Formats: sequence, C-alpha cells, structure tokens
Amino acid sequence: MATVDRWLLPDGIEEVLPPEAARIEAARRQVLDLFQCWGYELVVTPHIEYLESLLTGAGQDLDLRTFKVTDPLSGRLMGFRADITPQVARIDAHTLRREGPSRLCYAGSVLHAQPRALSTSRSPIQLGAELYGDASPASDVEIISLMLDMLELARVPDVHMDLGHVGIYRGLARAAGLSGEVEQQLFDALQRKAVDEVVALTADLPASLAGMLRALVQLCGGRDVLVQAGVLLAEAPADVRAALADLVAVADELALRYPALPLYFDLGELRGYHYHTGVVFAAFVPGEGQSIAQGGRYDDIGADFGRARPATGFSTDLKALVSLGDMQLAELAPGVWAPNVQDVALWQTVQRLRREGVRVVQALPGQDDVAAREAACGSRLELRNGQWHVAPLAS
Repeated sequence: MATVDRWLLPDGIEEVLPPEAARIEAARRQVLDLFQCWGYELVVTPHIEYLESLLTGAGQDLDLRTFKVTDPLSGRLMGFRADITPQVARIDAHTLRREGPSRLCYAGSVLHAQPRALSTSRSPIQLGAELYGDASPASDVEIISLMLDMLELARVPDVHMDLGHVGIYRGLARAAGLSGEVEQQLFDALQRKAVDEVVALTADLPASLAGMLRALVQLCGGRDVLVQAGVLLAEAPADVRAALADLVAVADELALRYPALPLYFDLGELRGYHYHTGVVFAAFVPGEGQSIAQGGRYDDIGADFGRARPATGFSTDLKALVSLGDMQLAELAPGVWAPNVQDVALWQTVQRLRREGVRVVQALPGQDDVAAREAACGSRLELRNGQWHVAPLAS
C-alpha cells in the first residue's frame, strides 16, 4: 500500500501560519472598522447552502467555481460558497427587507473549484461591501470611493482604476436584435479586441449600429475616450446614451475626489457581463495580472428572492490585499513568561496582567527560558519578597 503524505494540501489550498495569520486578522478588523465608519453593517453568511441560492444571477463562471455536494438530510444539491455577494443579496431582499438604502459588508473564506487564474488561491478570504436600494450614480461613486479608501488604508501603492459600463454594449446588442449565439461571439471578439471578427459579426447589421458596435473596440484609454464616445454614440438608443451619461457622472466625481488617481476607460471591456448591469470597475497595481479589488452594479439580483433591488458593490481577497499592501499593523508586543508554579498569588497576577491587555504565557512542565523566547516573551514573572513582579528575561 502506497504511503500517503497526510500533510499535503490540494493545489491552491493553503494554510496561514503565525505571524502572517495575525497580520491578516488585524487587517480584517481595521478594514471592517473602516466600513463601519462609512455606515456599512456586518453580516455573516453560511459556508454552505442550497445551490439555487448560491448561483442566483451569477452566471456559468460561478457555477464552474462552486464545489457541489448532496445534503444527506434533504437529498438536495448544496454548494460551498464561491462568492459571498449572492448571499448578501438574499439577506437584503428576503431577510432584512428594508425599504430604503441598505449598506452591508462581510468578510469570510470562500472555496473555488477552479481558481480565477493559475497563480491564484482557491481558498481566498473574500471581503467586500454592498449598497442596495439606490440606482443613481451616487451609489457607484460611494462604493468606488470606499474601495479606494480601503486600498489607501492598506497602503497599496500605485493604484490604477479601470472603468466601464456593460449597459452600453448590452443596449447596442439589444437594438441590433442579435441572437444569443451571435451576441456571445461578438462579446468574445470584443474581449480579445479582434477587430476583423467584430467587423464580420456585424456585417449584416444596419450601418449605424454596426459602426457603433465596431467603435467599442477602439474606445479605450484616458478621459478623452468618454468625449469620443459621446460623438460616436450620439445616435445610439436612449438606454445606451443614459449608460454613457452615468459613466461620465461617475468619472467626473472621481476626478474631483481623487485628482491624482489614474483612470482608464474601456467601453469594450465587459468584465462580469453576464452578472453586472451597469458601471463596472477594477483596481490594478503594476506587475500584477489580476485586479486587487473589483466590482460593479448588478441591479435586480434580489428578484429571485422575491424583491428586486438596485445594487452595487465590490470585493477583494484579504490575503492578497495584505501581501500587496504595507498596512500599518500593531506589532505583537513582547509577552510576559509566567513560571509553572501552583500559586494563587501568581494566578491572580497573571489574570490581572491579562485584563490590562498584557500577553502572558504560562510555562508548561519542563519548559525553560528557551521556550519563553520561542513564545516571543521579553520578560518574566519573578517572586520577590512574597510578591510577583515583572522582570526582564535574561539574555
């Protein structure tokens, strides 16, 4: 019988060791405190639930990333959450059922059957915020601003922002009456900037619509892209022009709030097209192929839970955020080493120090000063004149 290395972990599944685990937990607390300062309330969602709820409005990509099991109690198919956003949408639509805008945030581990990219984890810690109940660009601006505040808190350097709006392509495709298959082919061609394929797929369309769809390939770059789009899409359907106006409004407000932030626009970039409905955005840092944080508008996701609500939000992987940033986290204070002595006075002293916030590690039988240093203790409790006192640990 072959020997099994029981310590091996599956590809993309990792454990986090001290002191990195302490850094990640400290970062989680700081970011959630930031969210609270913006008025976002924390929710905690289950790791596993019925598959239908997990995949609501999320599209095939999330289906492929979801581990599936059969519930032995009900016989129904269940899934381990691969994305917390649909769960939070259910809470807003079905459980809370608030009438006005609702701001919710979350932080928890998720599990991916397939990673986003070959080099990414299959067990990230997803952290994010969602704003429900308001369809205006003001909500998109708030969510993006909160995301940028989070990245500033984490001291992630050289952040660049990508912005787009899936409603522009969706509106043009709808006006052109494209079949589902052709729409998907055109979508794929736009993502690859395959100009010849886009031209071929739009050859039978009216000239004006064909021209606007083909223009999406070239409408990428700085702020002047939005000016060009205003000209090239001047004859577009009203919903397309409204989508462009929303994107301009968001871009203008972000430019006022963050004048030094590089903004990049790509009207042919349809990130999350099968999921998002409006403005989409992502934050990148040089040298990283994947975005460090991303999000967008996904209106009406709550319809499957009985109540359609406008929604926008973002998420990030907390482990990646900590590794790419330089967040100022409190260093672990040197602890106090307590001897392995049965003494009520010692116990009372240890408990008093702990209540004061001092880290006290009590020795186990056979442990000495070497163990104290391994436990990151810089001092020890010593008995002098019948009283226990903190004294430096001998070097």
